[in-house]
Amino acid sequence: MSRPEAKGSAAGLPAGLDAPVFAEPWQAEAFAMTVALHDKGLFSWGEWADALSAEVKKPGAAADGHDYYEHWLAALENLLASKGLAAKPDVDAMAQAWERAAHATPHGKPILLENDPRAAN
Repeated sequence: MSRPEAKGSAAGLPAGLDAPVFAEPWQAEAFAMTVALHDKGLFSWGEWADALSAEVKKPGAAADGHDYYEHWLAALENLLASKGLAAKPDVDAMAQAWERAAHATPHGKPILLENDPRAAN
C-alpha cells in the first residue's frame, strides 16, 4: 500500500481542519482554564458536560454556533459559582478590572492588572 501524495500541510485531512480552532485568544484561554480546573479535580467531565449543555440549549443561542465559546465561558462561570469557587460578582469585578487595565496600558506594553487605575496601591 502506498502513501497518498502530500498536497500541502493538511494532506489527507478534510477541508477546514487546518484552520485555527479558536477565533479569538480568549476562547483558547477559556478552554485551557476549563481543562486545568478539571485536572485539579474541581469538577468532573460529566458536571462540565451538563453545565455546557444547559448553556447551549438556552433560548437565543445562535443556530450556526458562532457563540459557542460565549456559552462555554458562561458554563464555566456558572459551574464555579455553583461550587462556591468564584461568585459571579467577583468574576465580573475581575473582568472589569482587566478591562480598565487594558484601556490604561500604553500600546505595545503588557497588560498588567496593576495598570487598573482603581487598583489599590
